[in-house]
Amino acid sequence: MDLKLKKFFKSHFLKKNGLFVDLPNIKGLKISTNSANLYKKKKRNDLCLFYFEDGANHAGVFTKSTAAAECIKWNKLSKSNKVKALFVNTKNANALTGIQGLNSIKKIQKKISNQIKLKDKEFYCASTGVIGERFPIEKIEKKIPDLINKMKSSSSNIWIKAAKAIMTTDTIAKLSSKSFKIKKQKINIAGIAKGSGMIFPNMATMLGFIFTDLNISNQLLKVALKNNLEKTFNAISVDGDTSTNDMVLIFSTSKAKNKKITNLKSKEYRIFESKLNEVMMSLAKQITIDGEGASKLIEIDVTGAQNKKDAKQIAFSIANSQLFKTAIAGEDPNWGRILMAIGKSKVSTNISKINLKLGNQIIFKSGNISKAYKESLASKYMKGCEIKVSVDLGMGKSGFSAYTCDLTHKYISINADYRN
Repeated sequence: MDLKLKKFFKSHFLKKNGLFVDLPNIKGLKISTNSANLYKKKKRNDLCLFYFEDGANHAGVFTKSTAAAECIKWNKLSKSNKVKALFVNTKNANALTGIQGLNSIKKIQKKISNQIKLKDKEFYCASTGVIGERFPIEKIEKKIPDLINKMKSSSSNIWIKAAKAIMTTDTIAKLSSKSFKIKKQKINIAGIAKGSGMIFPNMATMLGFIFTDLNISNQLLKVALKNNLEKTFNAISVDGDTSTNDMVLIFSTSKAKNKKITNLKSKEYRIFESKLNEVMMSLAKQITIDGEGASKLIEIDVTGAQNKKDAKQIAFSIANSQLFKTAIAGEDPNWGRILMAIGKSKVSTNISKINLKLGNQIIFKSGNISKAYKESLASKYMKGCEIKVSVDLGMGKSGFSAYTCDLTHKYISINADYRN
């Protein structure tokens, strides 16, 4: 993220998208961070532990990559109704590490269980970093006792440390929360995420961890997560690459005093799902706006499609077009690249029915450039940090909104030097 966008991020974007650095305490959750010195050139925390004293209801979604990391394979086998701990490390993805990577997870679980009661099915893990390198289990094992001894209640200070500890090429910690009431009982939701590159999800995106004290059934927790994915984490792309480690996990400690929510059609459930959507949307946008080398956040709103599948396919055809993204980076209103991306999407469209807007300005209408179009106004609009592209296909009533960022020279520099 460049300096111009950082300034935007810290002011307008935070207020607009409801991001709170001061996250609430989630009763029943303790958090700790420390360093196993996995980063040779800089001193930083690279380990994080989330511990649920009385267990937590949980739900998760994971990458569809056929080269899934060992932590993904482990987590998918978790069949326990409640989990007790989530362990996260950075710098090493524990992907394509084979039996050594799997055995490392077993060693971490066993080491933690030496100090706190923890069965293997009650343990989640997540890794992020370089793919294909041997997992540094020796360094990590040594730090686990200290990690457990440092556990604290989930105060605002520890949330910041946790969000920073899971970062890789991210430039800013990503946090969001919502506090609300259900029948006079206060409910808290807190979430952190990481992701800056290799962002184009099939099921989740990079790492997202969400926590609530709401008393809700496991089944409805799963439904709420699944229902909100499509419009949030599954609606973003930085570079069109799907990670081996993508996951979004949600945990409920059930420590709030509300009556347990078990009815999908209840008002209480609808309130929770709506608030969860706000947290997930905020985190998803933060990942997009912090895309590697990004200087602009781009929203692509496709309407008038015959079905949602077509709308999504066109939205991501535009979002993943390198020509479109570089034009945005160069602040060039080259709208022809948008129509090119629509054309290559393999969705049946009629060019004579398409209307295209950049911001509030109509550029292309019914098969021709708009008579009202002024390139000088479009060029001025392109200098902003937040760009909106609106496409009306004129074919139906379905739509989809995708979020992406521009593609700058810095993206190449960051990824060329990633392992150094």
